[in-house]
Amino acid sequence: ATVAILAILAIILGNIILNGLPSLSWRFVSTIPRKDFFDVNSAAILPMIVGTTIRVLVMTFFVMPIGVTTAVYLTEYAPTGALYTRVIRLAVNNLAGVPSVVYGVFGLGFFISFIGRGLDAGAAEPHWGKPAILWASLTLAVMTLPLVIVATEESLRAITPGLREASLALGATKLETIVKIVLPEALPGILTGGILAVGRAGGEVAPILFTGAAYYMRDLPHAPTDQFMDLGYHVFILSTQSPDIEKTRPILFATVLALLTLTLSLNLLAVIVRARVRRKMRSAH
Repeated sequence: ATVAILAILAIILGNIILNGLPSLSWRFVSTIPRKDFFDVNSAAILPMIVGTTIRVLVMTFFVMPIGVTTAVYLTEYAPTGALYTRVIRLAVNNLAGVPSVVYGVFGLGFFISFIGRGLDAGAAEPHWGKPAILWASLTLAVMTLPLVIVATEESLRAITPGLREASLALGATKLETIVKIVLPEALPGILTGGILAVGRAGGEVAPILFTGAAYYMRDLPHAPTDQFMDLGYHVFILSTQSPDIEKTRPILFATVLALLTLTLSLNLLAVIVRARVRRKMRSAH
């Protein structure tokens, strides 16, 4: 089974690399394209790379504190058999199975129409009540929240109870024990949840269709209320809106290769941080 999975993965990656690498150049990844980005000679993806990176980083900034705090509460404070604890866990499990396009509709209704237009109350022109990179990132944060919660919970449960008991016996409060003993020990597992969240959000398109992705922009996003171009959305445009699919196929494969490289780079960065944390913990012990 492992060989079959690896073989399928190798075929997919090999196909993308063989077809996309010839069209991947420095000009392709470092310039802003013209509006007619179906032209092979002028195609470029710099705004898509910047937009995808920003939305993933902003999503991580929001989802990690909320997810970790929720997991700490469920593991360390919430009564195990209480009704509201079971309801919260049921909600987390159900959120993990919701289709991503539903999150996009939720983001449009809650973040843009409710919160954004509420902030714009009395304004002459909409500033917050419109698609923006902030709302797209928050929508992705809601979508990836179950991954962070579950990974953090598993990491917290894996810590031996003796560490907690020893800390409490020495006079530390429960909060001090969690902050100074439990969370540092669980940090590698928490970072694993972050890696899973980045991996899922990196290539998602449906949640950002209604909340911030733009077909074309002349400039890079410079404020949270700006729309943005995205690699995943650009792949969708190239594969469905091109007047000549065969002609734009090299651009499509090169864009997919850039998306995979960016996602793997973000994941690799998180893996390196996790490995360094583990080394420091081992040396401290």
